[in-house]
Amino acid sequence: MSVQDQIDRYIDEQPPAKRAELADLHRRILGLSPGARLWFLDGRNDQGKVVTNPNIGYGDGAIHYANGETRDFYRVGLSANTAGISVYIIGLEDKAFLARTYGPRLGKAKVTGYCVRFRSLKDVDLGVLEEMIATHMGAATAA
Repeated sequence: MSVQDQIDRYIDEQPPAKRAELADLHRRILGLSPGARLWFLDGRNDQGKVVTNPNIGYGDGAIHYANGETRDFYRVGLSANTAGISVYIIGLEDKAFLARTYGPRLGKAKVTGYCVRFRSLKDVDLGVLEEMIATHMGAATAA
């Protein structure tokens, strides 16, 4: 199954309201970065155990581990969770960057070092969310 087929299936499996919002965000992210590589992680580790929610990923980046190892990974991630939707900004060195730069303008969202969580798209300022995603997708290196 192709990555796009996995993404479509994941979105289609969501409850109707969340399905519509995930599909809308997926279209918006593709519009902001149309040539971006797509990823789909099913949330399972190498042993097949579920360790996280499935994620749709966009772009090419890397994760740098404390032990010096590096792994190819996406730059922006999108995931449904029990409380709503999460957008992940991967590769930020400054863990206060998202909260400081976007938090006050985003609306009703919880902002951590690399994640923005919200219940519904109506709770956040979509212009600010798109600015955050576009800036990170366009960055030559992570902030």
